[in-house]
Amino acid sequence: MDEKWQKSFPVSWDQFHRDARALAWRLSGAGPFKAVVAVTRGGLVPAAVVARELGIRVIETVCVASYEYDKQGDIQVLKKISSDVAGPAGGEGVLIVDDLVDTGATARVVREMLPKAHFATVYAKPAGRPLVDTFVTEVSQDTWIYLPWDMGLQFTPPIGERATA
Repeated sequence: MDEKWQKSFPVSWDQFHRDARALAWRLSGAGPFKAVVAVTRGGLVPAAVVARELGIRVIETVCVASYEYDKQGDIQVLKKISSDVAGPAGGEGVLIVDDLVDTGATARVVREMLPKAHFATVYAKPAGRPLVDTFVTEVSQDTWIYLPWDMGLQFTPPIGERATA
């Protein structure tokens, strides 16, 4: 892993579900929203939870690639937002959902597509935080968030055994 990541923040499926529901709770007074746009791939899971909790049936995706495992690269828009959802109003009444905002590079690109939309993430880092309207948990910029879909279960030796190894 890149040496800029000094801390790790592993998130279980249960914790992520709780945090996504907390995001929905915070958003419940910000609508009404006519559609949710999930920033793929990370935004798919929280967008589904938020859409369920808020009763939103129209779910769209914007496909943006910016990470190769733990290194951020160039931003590539692989799929744009449909004009049916974006509409002529710049995204007014649309909710954008992503798992996290890190440097803000992806958020900037999506914000340009829907400047009037409400942008929400489950987790936010300081560099990207000004680009989102609502988030649940802020973590330091030097923290790598291990999301549940990126992890598998494996044996971990007791702490005492790791110290002597």
